[in-house]
Amino acid sequence: MSRTDRLSDAIDTRRDALTALARDLIRIPTLNPPGDCYRDICDLLAARLADRGFATQLIRATGAPGDSDRYPRWNVIARHEGTRPGDCVHFNGHTDVVEVGQGWTRDPFAAEIDEGRIYGRGACDMKGGLAAAIIAAETFIDTHPDYAGAIEISGTADEESGGYGGVAYLAEQGFFDPARVQHVIIPEPLGTHQICLGHRGGWWAEIETHGEIAHGSMPFLGDCAVRHMGAVLQAFETQLFPALASRHTEMPVIPDGARNATLNINSIHGGLAEFTPDDTSLPAHCVPDSCRITIDRRFLIEEPLDAVRAEITDLLDDLKATRPDFDYTLTELNTVLPSMTDHTAPVVRTVSEAIHRVTGRTAAYVASPGSYDQKHIDRIGKLKNCIAYGPGDLELAHKPDEYIDIDDMLESAKIMGAALQILLLPTEEQGTP
Repeated sequence: MSRTDRLSDAIDTRRDALTALARDLIRIPTLNPPGDCYRDICDLLAARLADRGFATQLIRATGAPGDSDRYPRWNVIARHEGTRPGDCVHFNGHTDVVEVGQGWTRDPFAAEIDEGRIYGRGACDMKGGLAAAIIAAETFIDTHPDYAGAIEISGTADEESGGYGGVAYLAEQGFFDPARVQHVIIPEPLGTHQICLGHRGGWWAEIETHGEIAHGSMPFLGDCAVRHMGAVLQAFETQLFPALASRHTEMPVIPDGARNATLNINSIHGGLAEFTPDDTSLPAHCVPDSCRITIDRRFLIEEPLDAVRAEITDLLDDLKATRPDFDYTLTELNTVLPSMTDHTAPVVRTVSEAIHRVTGRTAAYVASPGSYDQKHIDRIGKLKNCIAYGPGDLELAHKPDEYIDIDDMLESAKIMGAALQILLLPTEEQGTP
């Protein structure tokens, strides 16, 4: 029997342990926003990994966006040292989950099991993947106690809101310095035979159109900001959206529709503030003097950021020059540059080989439509040898009745374990794969 087979068999015996760990993580409602229960989940992870010989650190991202005494941004890093010098392999999983939303048929934090699936918010994105990485690391250490190098596992905050209270903060503190960590695997839900090399860029902004308040019965005495925003939306429909649809990337982004440049209008508001559900007031009669939209522009690695920004401002400036009384304010909210790891990078080759050893399949290379924490490891940490690989279906993320398949967690744990064998066992000790 090969080393890979023996490790896979050992992981099979821990199916119940993997299931229990995933359920324990899902049951902690780490909702972001606002950032609930981060310390609770970090304490759980730190206690478990300390019991298995990891040195653990709890790190608060003091001063990061979102961090407050009420909602502190807690992170955990655990490190296990091998018996000899060698590379460090780091598994990073975010612990936060998005809002529950409508349409659930199950308790989103009960971690109910049904027909081999664990249901719950964060099951797929990405507590199932974090649990699989932990089981892979623990089993590898038990099976190969004389390994070289080191293994790290981190549970980090705020990925769903940009990662600035999590991986970005840790990267700024040097935790992803290439002299300290050489390989990073982020077990996001991409499927057990797919390796995610990177992601598209993102540019977020608020556009406000301005008007003049007046009595609603005499709108000709004012200037309606909502009508001005209507002109912006019309220009988007007739000019911007067709232009974006014509652009395609060579990055292997999934699903296919995300290989185009895209724009989403996240929100729109103009005029009278919305009433609370218990307010039965009638609306006041006013012409709105302000209207705001928030836009989410996802751009391709082939698109320069300056061109992305200019495309919007040129459209707005053209309206200002041609539409009477049109004026606007544009406020940039955030920017994420595209990230792409070369398919020949060591961690890519390693996980590809591990997929083949465990499943006999050829790995597929993909890229993510949305950004994830690779951006901070790449841009701030200056560590290029980073991928996303983990169990789950990306299209289930943020959906009602989100779930993770237990068999997929097991298979991905075997693949992550095989990757550790390739990276941390000296060649002469690997024997038959």
